[in-house]
Amino acid sequence: MPSPTPTLVNIGTHSLALYAHGPSPTPSQPVVFFINGIATSSLVWAGVLKLLPSTLRSYTYDRSGFSASNPSPLPPTPENIALELSRLMKNTPITNPLILVGHSWAGVLIREFIALTGGSQIAGLVLVDANLETSLQVLNVLDPQLRAVFKGVEHYEGSGIAREHKLTSEEWDAFIKDERSAKFVLQAENESKEYEPGFGTLLKKELAKKQPLLGDAPVFVTGGMRSRDWNGLYAAGVAKGNGTEEQRRYAREMIDGADEKHMGLIREHLKLSTRGKLVWAYESGHFVQLTQPELVVEGVEWVLDELKAGS
Repeated sequence: MPSPTPTLVNIGTHSLALYAHGPSPTPSQPVVFFINGIATSSLVWAGVLKLLPSTLRSYTYDRSGFSASNPSPLPPTPENIALELSRLMKNTPITNPLILVGHSWAGVLIREFIALTGGSQIAGLVLVDANLETSLQVLNVLDPQLRAVFKGVEHYEGSGIAREHKLTSEEWDAFIKDERSAKFVLQAENESKEYEPGFGTLLKKELAKKQPLLGDAPVFVTGGMRSRDWNGLYAAGVAKGNGTEEQRRYAREMIDGADEKHMGLIREHLKLSTRGKLVWAYESGHFVQLTQPELVVEGVEWVLDELKAGS
């Protein structure tokens, strides 16, 4: 599906690119707002967008420095990204009840957004294999021995996503082209520097002691199988000759225990609300929206149904 022309929204310091999908909503109608994971193009949602109900309004956006958005004077910490998102909402303005859909690092970004704004505009949440503040303590995706084995392996190819995604060839080509642009690569490096410190910053806020942060707002959680990606990356890395025998053994043990640890983390998201639903994406790794986009749509529709029932 062709990407709509972005609206450049001035947030005071610079402009962010906002993309509107679907018809204009009534003032009380919930709208869906998609938040990408770290260093991921907003085009990652293409497979989900085309499956959403045609009557539903949704938005994607480019974070600072990516694609059509301007660079920010602030470093891309989760706190600053949440601040810029709040300014985007205010200056658009998007005043409708929000159904936030967040993937991966967006789990941290959404928690920072709640900490900043109180979350009163959030009507519901769909979390797609999302992080929380303790993720790296339980399953460290940055582990240097694991990374030594995966070194030099193209992620989408090695993990199998390039073969298993549900995008059209045109959508996939646009997605990859965006992520390989010089502007994108530069900002991806900037975000990556802020990735690990952001977990510690969020952890210090002790949001876990304030649960349920969203009261009874419906929260749909879906998690993929971390080992699914890592098995492919491991095989490709070994084929390249990566890693010592000890590093390979360590990586193999980490992969074998990854799903159990990851599933425990994903279940923690249900504490955000007294109304939640958990669905496992057994045919996906980390990028559920690419390989099983129908599960993300199921989550949006479940949230909408819960909101209707509650009203």
